[in-house]
Amino acid sequence: MNPNPTPTQIRARRAAFRQLHAFGCFALPNPWDRGSARYLAGLGFPALATTSSGCAWSQGHADGALPLDAVLAHLREMVGATELPVNADFEHGFAKDAEGVGRNVRRAIETGVAGVSIEDSTGDAAAPLFALDVAVERLRAARAAIDASGEDVLLIGRAENFFAGRPDLDDAIACLRAYAAAGADCLYAPGLATEEQIAAVVAAVAPKPVNVLVGFASPLTMARLAALGVRRVSVGGALARAAWGGFMRAARTLAEQGRFDGFADAAPGRELNDLFKA
Repeated sequence: MNPNPTPTQIRARRAAFRQLHAFGCFALPNPWDRGSARYLAGLGFPALATTSSGCAWSQGHADGALPLDAVLAHLREMVGATELPVNADFEHGFAKDAEGVGRNVRRAIETGVAGVSIEDSTGDAAAPLFALDVAVERLRAARAAIDASGEDVLLIGRAENFFAGRPDLDDAIACLRAYAAAGADCLYAPGLATEEQIAAVVAAVAPKPVNVLVGFASPLTMARLAALGVRRVSVGGALARAAWGGFMRAARTLAEQGRFDGFADAAPGRELNDLFKA
């Protein structure tokens, strides 16, 4: 795999990523390192998205604790890991002011990503969400940075109400509509839990595509989400948590019981070697 894709290859990935949002519904899984990215690409997924939590945990940090330069290095690594388009979980843009968001989005574009997601969360538990006018200004700065680059990078506007402890659907919809007007190509309100909530968001921002997060065991299926009008489905840190879950169970069984039962479901080493020889 070429760790340094050419500008022509990057443009082709970005065009393919935009086309994925034009119709239908696709799964957008979230790897956390080169190995997990290559495995997901081998399963036939059409695109990948980074996960801030999965990446942070793999480096021994809490979600949101990695500095900008580390995240940019991770984005470059993920872009070079496969031939698939990559959507960047760019958290809150690593800046509070709109000018800083625009500057940092320009740096994200330079990594070769095909999409950039910007949250309206502040990282401050006392005031977890930016005021709507400030959040809109930040999205406009991201949009301006993309437009100035001349690159076809999608901008995803995220309303973090449900994750920020303010599960107000009407407010989340108002935010998403404002972000659409500010230039977001795709809208995303992580934490939606019911079909009614999802359908309401899809209808409210139509015809803009909607991303839904399913990061837990759910009766929802890709087919059902497609029927609700969802355009793309991501899983956030769920795959990373699943991997951590298996590791933690096996390690605890060994540490606490002196037993090796936790290795029963381990992936065969030969299969992994064959995968990474390709």
